[in-house]
Amino acid sequence: MRATSTKSRIRKAVFPAAGFGTRFLPVTKAQPKEMLPIVDKPVIQYLVEEAVASGIEEIIIVTGRGKRAIEDHFDHSFELEHNLVEKGKTGLLKEVRHISDMAKFIYVRQPLPLGDGHAILCAKEIIGNEPFAVLFGDDLIRGKKPALKQLIEIFEKKKGSVMALEKIDKKNSEQYGMVDILEKNGKLTTIKNLVEKPQPENAPSNLAIIGKYVLTPEIIPILEKIKPGKDGEIRLIQALQELLKQQNIYGYEVEGVRYDTGSKFGFLKATIDFALERKDLGHTLRSYLRGLDLS
Repeated sequence: MRATSTKSRIRKAVFPAAGFGTRFLPVTKAQPKEMLPIVDKPVIQYLVEEAVASGIEEIIIVTGRGKRAIEDHFDHSFELEHNLVEKGKTGLLKEVRHISDMAKFIYVRQPLPLGDGHAILCAKEIIGNEPFAVLFGDDLIRGKKPALKQLIEIFEKKKGSVMALEKIDKKNSEQYGMVDILEKNGKLTTIKNLVEKPQPENAPSNLAIIGKYVLTPEIIPILEKIKPGKDGEIRLIQALQELLKQQNIYGYEVEGVRYDTGSKFGFLKATIDFALERKDLGHTLRSYLRGLDLS
């Protein structure tokens, strides 16, 4: 298979954020799941910070009904900033202003929940004919190097689409898209095929796809041609299966600790671990946890 001929650097990242967050109902009835806080920052801010630290300049957030809080969070708040100035809270003021100044934010609307592939299509005019990143809101990875930067480095070497992978126990394969391996070299995998949520006995490997991608622009016309599934949704994994017929696609086992913040247990783990790393909270939280009677 040929590699894509594109030589553009990765400047844009798409954040599909129009889902209902049903696993966190009832809190997500009126609050976007992307705005649930890990300590004192919403999940989506951690992901935006990861993107910016990886060299991304344009943040494209695909929103839906009831997601206005995301736009407000990354916008300037004159009243809040003025209040902080008056009270002399310069540290907080700097932190609040930084949220809006990290990158250029662009918002597009997904009018109906028609799948992750459709969400990407909603941003096609902004993406244009250049490679781009996609970050889904359930996967936080804590490590020395941002996970997206790791993927971008692979893209720059291979000039082909690349997705984040994680080794899992095959018994959990029904929760993930799984990769069939054509060739493996350390943490880098050349992908033969992609299988959506297979039964454990049918899983082609123990490598699961997690929600971070760098994609070539050839994915867009494929998404436009794909017919919706029985549920009426257009899936990114379907388009990637078609893209495999045109060019190599790679997977990379990203380094770092992954948290599935879309699950309640994963969200709690992230909250505890991130809090333990904080200078203002770590010591107190450790003392509290040691004192718990867990019998």
